[in-house]
Amino acid sequence: MADEAQNIVQLELFAKELYETTNPVARIEVEKTLVQFVASPDCLNKCQFLLERGTSPYAQLLAATTLTKLITRVNVSLPLEQRIDIRNYVLNYLGSRPKTLNFVTHALVTLYARITKNGWFDSNKDSYIFRNVIDDVNQFLNSHLTRHILIGVQILCTLVSEMNQVCEAEASRSFTKHRKIASSFRDMQLFDIFQLGINLLKKAHEMIDTIDFSDPDQHGLLNHSLQLVHNCLVFDFIGASTDESSDDLCTVQIPTGWRTIFLDISTLKLFFDLYHRLPPALSSLTLSCLVQMASVRRSLFNNVERAKFLNDLVQGIREILESPQSLGDPSNYHEFCRLLARLKSNYQLGELVKVDHYPEIIKLIAEFTITSLQMWQFPANSMHYLLSLWQRMVAPVPYVKASEPHLLETYTPEVNKAYIMSRLDLVAIVRREGIDDPMEDQAMLSQQLEQLSTIGRYEYKKTCTLLVQLFDEAVQNYTTLVTTGQTGVDCYIQEGRLTWLVYIIGAVVGGRVSFASTDEHDEMDGELVCRVLQLMNMTDSRLPQGGCEKLDLAFLSFFEQFRKIYVGDQVQKTSRVYRRLSEVLGLSDESMVLSVFIRKIITNLKCWGASEAIITKTLQLLSDLSVGYSSVRKLVKLDAIMYMLDNHKGEHFPFLGVNNIQAPATNMHCRTTFYTALSRLLMVELGEDEEKFECFMLPLRAAFENLGNLFAHVDSPLFRTEEAKRQVIGLARDVRGIAFAFNTKVSYMMLFEWLFPTYAGILIRALELWFHDQTVTTPILKLFAELAQNRSQRLQFDVSSPNGILLFREVSKVFVGYGTRLLRLGEVPKEQQYALKLKGISICFSMLKAALSGNYVNFGVFRLYGDSALDDTFQTFVKLLLSITQNNLLEFPKLSLGYYALLECIAQDHMSFISNLELHAFLYILATISEGLTALDTMICTGCCAVLDNIITYLFKRLTRKQMKQTTNQIPDGEAFLRIHELHPEILQQMLSTVLNIIMFEDCRNQWSMSRPLLGLILLNEEYFSKLRETIISVQPPEKQATMVQCFDNLMEGVDRTLLTKNRDKFTQNLSVFRHNITDSLKAPAASLASNQNEMMS
Repeated sequence: MADEAQNIVQLELFAKELYETTNPVARIEVEKTLVQFVASPDCLNKCQFLLERGTSPYAQLLAATTLTKLITRVNVSLPLEQRIDIRNYVLNYLGSRPKTLNFVTHALVTLYARITKNGWFDSNKDSYIFRNVIDDVNQFLNSHLTRHILIGVQILCTLVSEMNQVCEAEASRSFTKHRKIASSFRDMQLFDIFQLGINLLKKAHEMIDTIDFSDPDQHGLLNHSLQLVHNCLVFDFIGASTDESSDDLCTVQIPTGWRTIFLDISTLKLFFDLYHRLPPALSSLTLSCLVQMASVRRSLFNNVERAKFLNDLVQGIREILESPQSLGDPSNYHEFCRLLARLKSNYQLGELVKVDHYPEIIKLIAEFTITSLQMWQFPANSMHYLLSLWQRMVAPVPYVKASEPHLLETYTPEVNKAYIMSRLDLVAIVRREGIDDPMEDQAMLSQQLEQLSTIGRYEYKKTCTLLVQLFDEAVQNYTTLVTTGQTGVDCYIQEGRLTWLVYIIGAVVGGRVSFASTDEHDEMDGELVCRVLQLMNMTDSRLPQGGCEKLDLAFLSFFEQFRKIYVGDQVQKTSRVYRRLSEVLGLSDESMVLSVFIRKIITNLKCWGASEAIITKTLQLLSDLSVGYSSVRKLVKLDAIMYMLDNHKGEHFPFLGVNNIQAPATNMHCRTTFYTALSRLLMVELGEDEEKFECFMLPLRAAFENLGNLFAHVDSPLFRTEEAKRQVIGLARDVRGIAFAFNTKVSYMMLFEWLFPTYAGILIRALELWFHDQTVTTPILKLFAELAQNRSQRLQFDVSSPNGILLFREVSKVFVGYGTRLLRLGEVPKEQQYALKLKGISICFSMLKAALSGNYVNFGVFRLYGDSALDDTFQTFVKLLLSITQNNLLEFPKLSLGYYALLECIAQDHMSFISNLELHAFLYILATISEGLTALDTMICTGCCAVLDNIITYLFKRLTRKQMKQTTNQIPDGEAFLRIHELHPEILQQMLSTVLNIIMFEDCRNQWSMSRPLLGLILLNEEYFSKLRETIISVQPPEKQATMVQCFDNLMEGVDRTLLTKNRDKFTQNLSVFRHNITDSLKAPAASLASNQNEMMS
C-alpha cells in the first residue's frame, strides 16, 4: 500500500507538471515518463487509484485521458469485461461526485462516449451492452439535482459528437467501419436523443422567467441542451463528410422519420422565442440550430409544406430584423448572417418572392446588409455570408418565372454601392485605427471580389456609372497630390482608394458572362479598362521615385481578369472593348494589348525585385500568357519578348541577382516560374537551332563558370560560402524551369548535352558539401527529379546513344551520394525531421521512380558489365527506408505517395532485388504494404495491391518451379524470401484476411486491383483460407450459412492452381459475382449481422 501511495503522489506531481509547466524541455521529459506509464501492465489499476484517491484535478484528468488512450489503441483492444467495468465505473464516478471540476467531467464523459462508440457492435449474452445509452443517462436526467441533469445532457451531447467524427486515434482505420457505427446509432437512437433535447428546451422555455443565468449549473444545462440539439442537426446523416469550411453549401439530410418535428410550427417558433429571451452567450446557439433547420433537404417536404416552412422561417427572420438589438453581439451577428445565406442556398428565388410581406423583408435584408457593410467593426467572415446571399439572389434572375416582383433591381445596386463605398472609406480607417488591412488577406479579398463580380454585373450600367465617377474623382485627387509633391497621409489614402477601385473593376470585368453580355456592356468594360491602363501608365512613370506595392498588385489582379475574358482563342476580336481601347489608347488589336501586358511585366521585374508578392504574381501572369496557343505566337513576335529572351540577367532583372545575402534564399523560388515561361516562349521558334539555344544559355553558362571558380577554392578560408550557396540555389531553380518546359526530344537533348557532365558535376559537388542544408539540397534534388522525368516521351535516345545509361548513372550518383551522407546525420529532432531528412528522402524516392519507370534504360546492362550503379542505388534505398519509422511514412502524404509509387515500380521490374533482401528489410516492406492496403488514399491502396501481386506471383512461380533448371545469368533468390510463408506465415495470412475483409465488408473502390493479389495469397495459404472460410461462415446467422457456403464454392469454381492470366481473369470475374452476392446477403435484417461484420473487420 505504501508503494501504491508513493506512486500516486509521484503521478500527481507528473500530472501537475504536464499541465502547468511552461518549460518545453521539462514537458518533453514528463511526456516520456507518461508514455512508459501508459505502456505499463498495471496502468488500469493506477488510473483507478488516481481517480479514487488523487487530490489534484490534474491527476484525475490524466487518469481519464490515459484510459481514453487505452480504449482507442490501434490493433490492441481491452477485453469486453474490462471495458464494461470501466464504463460502469465512469457512470458511478460521475453520479457519486457531481461536483467534479468541469474539465475532469468532460474528460470522463469523453471516455464514456469513446467506449460506447468502440463497443457499439459488441454483444454479451445476446445483448448489445453498450447501446443502453438512454437508460444510462435517464439515471441522471431523473435526478432532482440540476448538476446531475447537466451531466446527463453532457454525456448525450458528447456521444452524438463522438459518433459523428473520426477521432485522431482512428484516423488510419476504416472509414467504412466508422460509418457503420454512425449509421446504426443514427437509426436506433439519434432521433430519441434529438426529441429529448427538444423537450428539454421546451421545459426551459416554459420556465424561462425562473432560470438564474448567473448559476453555472442552470446556465450550463441550457447551453448543453442547445448544443445537444445542434449536434444532432449537424450529424453526418448520409456519410457525406462535408467540410465545415464550406458549410454554407451544406444541405442537412434529415431522415424522413423526423418529418413530424419539422412540420410542427412550434419547433421553429421555439428557437426564435429562445433567441429573443436568452442572453447573448446562449442565443447564438439558437441561431446555429436555426441555420441547420433552414438547410433541411428540400425533399423532406412537399411543395405546400416547404412553402409554409419557408414562410415561418422568413417571418422569424423578419422579427429579428425589426428588433436587431441582440445582433450587436458578434456571435449572434455572425450566426444570423449564416442564417440569411442559407435562405438562398436551399430555397429558390421563385419561392422566396412568394412569402408573406416579401417587399418589406427584402428591404429589411438590404438595409441590414448596407448597415453591416458600413460598420467596419464587424468581422469580414460574417460579410462573406451577406455577399453570398446577394450573389445567389441575382445569379438566377434571368430564369425566374414567378409573377411576383423580386425588387432586386431596386436593392442590389444599393448593396453594391455600399460595398464599394465601404471599401474606399476603410482605407482611412485602417490608417487611423491601426486595424488589419483587408487587402493583405489575399484569400478573403479574392473571395469577396468573386462574389462582387456577380453582384456588380447585375444592373451593370449603374455599377459602371458609379465606378467611373469614383475612379475619375480619385485619379484627379491623386494627380493633384503627386503634382504638388505631397507624399503624406492624403497620398496614402488616395492610393488605397485607387487600389480598391482597380481590384473592383477587375472583378466586374472578370464577371462578364458571354451569353448574358451585350455590346453596351462591352463598351462599359472598355471605359473601365481604359481608365485603369491610363492610371497604370502614370504610376509606372513614377516608379523610379517609388511606387505603391498594393496598387501594383491590384493592377496584376486586373490583368488576370482581363486576360481570362478578352485575351485568347475564344475571344471575339470585334468586341466593343477593343474598339474603345483603339479610340482612347490606340490599342487596336490583341497583339498591341499583349504588348502592354509584357511592358508591365518587364517594368515589375525591373523595379519590384525586392517585393516577392509582386514578382510572384507577375511571373504567374507571364506563365499564364505563355501557355495559350494563339497568344503565345503573337507574344514571340513582340520586341519586348525578344528583349527578355536575350537579357535574362541579374543586371536587367534584379530579382535574379544572388548578391543580396540578407534576402532569404526561399525568395528565389520564383526563378523556376520565370525560366519555365521564358523557355516556353523560346520553344515556339527554337526547332533545332542550337545557336539560338546557346545564346539563350549564355547567362547561365557564365554563372556556372563563376561557380566552378568558387569551388576551386572551397578549402580556402576566403571561400564565400553564402554567395556560393545562393548561386547554386538560383542555378538549380533556373535549369529546372528550363527542363520543365523542354518537353520535346530535340530541346531536351540540347539541354542534356549542355548540362552534362561538367555543370551537373558542379551541382553534385554542392550537394556533397551542403547535404545538411535543405535550402540547397531541395532545388538540386528537384532538378534531377525533373531531368529524370520522361515527360511527353522526350527521353527517346538513339539506338547507338549511351545517354540513357549516363543519365541514370548521374541520378544514381545523386541518390547514393546524398542518401549516404543523410544517413550520417544521426538522430534528428522530431520537429525538424521533415525539413532536414524526410523531405529530401521524399524527393529522392520520386526521382528514382521517374528514372526506373522512364523506359529509357536497359537495366540488365549494369549487371552484365559489372557496373554497380543500380545495386548501389537499391542498397541506399533500403537504408533510407529503414531509417524512416512507419508512422512517419504514413504521416507525410508526399513521402507516402513517393515511397509507394517507387515500391510499385521496383516490384514490377526488379523483383530479383526484393527477393534477395535481408529478412528484416523484406519484413519491413511487407509491413508497409500491409498498412497501405487499408490506407484511405485509393492511389496508395491500389499501388500496394500491385506490389503485393508482383511479390506473390514471383514467389509462387519460384516455389512451383523449384525443381526446374536455373537459367543463365538469373540471380538466385534469397533463402529467406523463398521460405517467408514458412518462417512468418502470419504475415501473408494477415494480408489474405485483410484483402478478403475489404472486398466482402467494406466500400471497396478498387475491386479489380484487390482481386489480383488475392488469388496468389489463397494458393499460397490454402489451409488457412479454408479455416478463414469456415470462420466467416460459422459467425453468420444459421439461415445465412448455406448462402455463404455457396458463395465461397462459386468463388473458386473453374479456377486452377496457377497464376496464368486466363486463370486470374476467371477468378476476378468470380470475385465480382462473389462480392455482389455477399453484399445482397448482408443486407438482410439479421440482428447479429452487424456484429459479425465488425468481428471480421477487427
